Amino acid sequence: MDLTLSRADYLQVGVTSQKTMKLLPTSRQRATQKVVVGDQDGVVICFGMKKGEAVPVFKTLPGQKISRLELGGAVNTPQEKIFIAAGSEIRGFTKRGKQFLSFETNLTESIKAMYISGSDLFLSASYIYNHYCDCKDQNYYLSGDKINDVICLPVEKLSRMTPVLACQDRVLRVLQGSDVMYEIEVPGPPTVLALHNGDGGDSGEGLLFGTSDGRLGLIQISTSKPTHKWEIRNDKKRGGILCVDSFDIMGDGVKDLLVGRDDGMVEVYSFENANEPVLRFDQMLSESVTSIQGGCVGKDGYDEIVLATYSGWVTGLTTEPTHKESGPGEELKLNQEMQNKISSLRSEIEHLQFKVLQERENYQQSSQSSQAKSTVPSFSINDKFTLNKEDASYSLVLEVRTAIDNVLIQSDVPIDLLDVDKNSAVVSFSSCDTESNDNFLLATYRCQANTTRLELKIRSIEGQYGTLQAYVTPRIQPKTCQVRQYHIKPLSLHQRTHFIDHDRPMNTLTLTGQFSFAEVHSWVVFCLPEVPEKPPAGECATFYFQNTFLDTQLECVYRKGEGVFKSDNISTISILKDVLSKEATKRKINLNISYEINEVSVKHTLKLIHPKLEYQLLLAKKVQLIDALKELQVHEGNTDFLTPEYRCILEEADHLQEEYKKQPAHLERLYGMITDLFIDKFKFKGTNVKTKVPMLLEILDSYDQNTLISFFDAA
Repeated sequence: MDLTLSRADYLQVGVTSQKTMKLLPTSRQRATQKVVVGDQDGVVICFGMKKGEAVPVFKTLPGQKISRLELGGAVNTPQEKIFIAAGSEIRGFTKRGKQFLSFETNLTESIKAMYISGSDLFLSASYIYNHYCDCKDQNYYLSGDKINDVICLPVEKLSRMTPVLACQDRVLRVLQGSDVMYEIEVPGPPTVLALHNGDGGDSGEGLLFGTSDGRLGLIQISTSKPTHKWEIRNDKKRGGILCVDSFDIMGDGVKDLLVGRDDGMVEVYSFENANEPVLRFDQMLSESVTSIQGGCVGKDGYDEIVLATYSGWVTGLTTEPTHKESGPGEELKLNQEMQNKISSLRSEIEHLQFKVLQERENYQQSSQSSQAKSTVPSFSINDKFTLNKEDASYSLVLEVRTAIDNVLIQSDVPIDLLDVDKNSAVVSFSSCDTESNDNFLLATYRCQANTTRLELKIRSIEGQYGTLQAYVTPRIQPKTCQVRQYHIKPLSLHQRTHFIDHDRPMNTLTLTGQFSFAEVHSWVVFCLPEVPEKPPAGECATFYFQNTFLDTQLECVYRKGEGVFKSDNISTISILKDVLSKEATKRKINLNISYEINEVSVKHTLKLIHPKLEYQLLLAKKVQLIDALKELQVHEGNTDFLTPEYRCILEEADHLQEEYKKQPAHLERLYGMITDLFIDKFKFKGTNVKTKVPMLLEILDSYDQNTLISFFDAA
């Protein structure tokens, strides 16, 4: 059965945050439901649809930015009370809009995530989790990394309180009171949690998670240990998951999985064999989907997926057919309805045009008066700068409520800009004077009309660190621009992991000196991505990392007065030694640096590079053969006489040539890593071998693994 859904835009509110839109329950099945949504202007609006028009039920006055919206009520009754989190305050409204609760939590940070179960309220700020019962403090937990979402397993099914935190360090923390019962490692930083089937499934222990790198999974949370049920990888390289819901949109009696992503992709997964979900429907919207719900809004009897997008559109993907079969009388009625709708839209457009002219005049007068204050329009930017494990590149996503005119990218560190298939903007590069002003990159992206979201890919070089800046100019008058800064860290291609192979040959760097725990932690934050800004609890910290390009690893163990760093790549240790000594010198801290170099690790790292280098060189050879093979094919009329290997090259010619376009940068990168490894190996011995680099490059051009290893040993 195929799923066909038609799009209907209902209403636009202000910019919305993640999980700030819900559908109110109804007593009748498949009856139209009211929609309640909160925006970053602090406005809560509840509306229903009548004859194709959005009719407000209530609307609050603006206030603090609404970061979450949840429905609540007594356990086992309809959840129709509306709760919002704004700043450090929780407010409650009835379905008619009457405020019945205003609870100041006294949290020092703004609330980022909220979940409600009966009289229990679960909140999290960046690092702090709080549990309240009837607005009285019950439990508290300080997390080692940022908390992205919070949920509690259904108490009506389990008769126990089991809150779960989704933390940025790729861990779900299952709590009991104020303590961690156990931790579950997930494949990416979890951004959203939801109960399986909306109620935890048959056992009540089913928990869905979505990650910022686009993976989706189901875990059973039992009292003793978790069970991973299934996981959907992000093979199509789609955006991160922001929202999940369970609803039977297919109409087969089994709840389907509705997923909204930050690149605007909406997906429906069905459970055909009741084990793993199968993708049944997807549709791309032009902006990120912040909330998703299944229900009925547009018309009685027609199920739909209701979405809220970043710019504030509340949109339905409905099962109601767009073209109805009808007799002559019905057709006349439909035509009359359409004419009425067109005339009302025309009058609305005229009214809006008149308002725009009025506002322009007001703006001109206010900006030219002698008491004029700054009247530059403000706009919000939704941005994300993340490392992709698959291709060891950074993804920079910029999203604005209005259309983007252009984005200027400037960097004081050497980086490569890579092609992105989804990106339709025209890029132009400006020449840079690296000596006088430290500019290594100046590029301008000119966006097509109505582009509100731009995605860029960036590749950095480890050891070269600095700042990347994005100047975003939207299509609004008067012209205004906002600058966003992103730090390219010295070990920018390293990603947090929870386990490393301790049997690898490791090089060790040891620092001792008069420095505090907070100071050494700040140095680690400066050098490596994905490290929480706050020092972890306790007197000692241990972090593990993996290089996304080479799969080498790094172990950091540090405390007050001492730091020990171990890696199977000498270059990683060399970068850390240079950067950490530079940072300590800036703060006038005297460091004692000692190191142990394991000669075996050099051969080990070269073996890790070998398959990548061999693949790139083989790719170059295959591409050189394509033209000759095509000529032979034309001459002979078929390819039957060719060996299977050559036939395969011809079949994959387009794919090989596409990959080869990116190849020079890949080879250059690998050559650079081998050269750095060669220089770093002898630097620790006190020998300068830069004069031998041309000889090394010659060996790489006619690459043979054994010859390369012999050169490293003999130099």
